[in-house]
Amino acid sequence: MLVIAGHYNVPAARRKAFVDAFADLIRRARAHPGCLDLSISEDPVDPARVNMMELWESEAALKAWRKIAKPPKTGVKFDAGNVRKHEISHSGPPF
Repeated sequence: MLVIAGHYNVPAARRKAFVDAFADLIRRARAHPGCLDLSISEDPVDPARVNMMELWESEAALKAWRKIAKPPKTGVKFDAGNVRKHEISHSGPPF
């Protein structure tokens, strides 16, 4: 299982438009085989921060998605902030 999580930094005035532009991609990704979840959202504290999280069954599923993803062309310059891919060998309920 793979987790890709972290945040991007975008100009605060363009953040809502940036996040909204990904709605179609999020819907398509969630319907794609092997995608367990994907979220791109506005941070409630930092007006320039966009949080993102992806959960994939496998590297193969992620690679297949990336071949057809077609991310939106937002025209917004962003800094990748701190986004990392994690390989998970075990997971379970948090409580």
